[in-house]
Amino acid sequence: MKPVLNSRLPAVGTTIFSVMSALAAQHKAVNLGQGFPDFACDPALVDHVTHAMQAGHNQYPPMPGVPHLREAIATKIEALHARPYCANTEITITAGATQAILTAILAVVHPGDEVVVLEPCYDSYVPNIVLAGGTAVRVPLTPGSFRPDFDKIAAALSPKTRALIINSPHNPSGMVWTRQDMLALQDLLAPTNILLISDEVYEHMVFDGAQHESAARYPGLAERAFIVSSFGKTYHVTGWKVGYVAAPAALTAEFRKVHQFNVFTVNTPMQYGLAAYMADAAPYRDLPAFYQRKRDLFRAGLAQTRFRLLPSQGTYFQCVDISAVSTLGEADFCQWLTTEVGVAAIPLSAFYGDGFDQRVVRFCFAKQDATLQAAIERLKSL
Repeated sequence: MKPVLNSRLPAVGTTIFSVMSALAAQHKAVNLGQGFPDFACDPALVDHVTHAMQAGHNQYPPMPGVPHLREAIATKIEALHARPYCANTEITITAGATQAILTAILAVVHPGDEVVVLEPCYDSYVPNIVLAGGTAVRVPLTPGSFRPDFDKIAAALSPKTRALIINSPHNPSGMVWTRQDMLALQDLLAPTNILLISDEVYEHMVFDGAQHESAARYPGLAERAFIVSSFGKTYHVTGWKVGYVAAPAALTAEFRKVHQFNVFTVNTPMQYGLAAYMADAAPYRDLPAFYQRKRDLFRAGLAQTRFRLLPSQGTYFQCVDISAVSTLGEADFCQWLTTEVGVAAIPLSAFYGDGFDQRVVRFCFAKQDATLQAAIERLKSL
């Protein structure tokens, strides 16, 4: 008898990112869909990793991560956000941010628990909750501005709510939470036992002189939060898949119970290389200016089209309203744009559980200037 497989994720298919990247390759389109740089990282970072390999750092590291790297992360967080974390008991190195988020959810969400997610959201959140046996409670961010609506968030909380996931700077919209937002969230959660998963992978991409408001800066949030970040985003090495989680010792202990069985350890020489590279703060301190210049270059080019540009306060994403360009829905428009104009984008509807279509698509500007200019030349036809 042929076995019948009952899928744990029956609603999940091929991601929109894979679909659009394949379509871009097929039609030789400029791929501004998937969020990764098309330029090299700092050669000094590669040299540090090479040196670590040559020095013999090629066996298992400690399960929570190389101590020197955890210490560098704790030092950085305290310098930026005035929050001390113990490198030994409160910092864990992960195989990227996606693994970190899954591990946090598996560590604390029990069958029947509810987890609030704010849509549009990164596509791993809801499947992670399902795998843990929880229920995702979807709350929309305000259409157009993508700002959090605290009345709607409050209405979604219940005695079953185990955790809330936030993301700032926000993928896909580029919105950045303000100090007032974080204080409102702190007040909302104060009388509850609700945990916070704060996805901060774009923490060093905040523009126009604004400051990243990490959950670490707010005592009432930090005490209940798993704070997630990514070296891949910060250092232009998305394929390395190395990230970290900062959390209070009690939360970290539960996190590591799962981490040791779904990953155990993370690539050793890259950890040593990253630790050595972090001795210089300039690469992440200079990142806002680096990406703001690219954002401004891209926005100046898009201003020559009929797209309506939405604010891009952070991340390396630019969203545009397509209403004046086409009557197509977002997904169909992205297909048309890729095949007929030669530029790939991502529909925001892909980040909503119900496919909510607000006539907005997302471009990634983490590209060489020549790539952005090539896309702009093609988009000028619009």
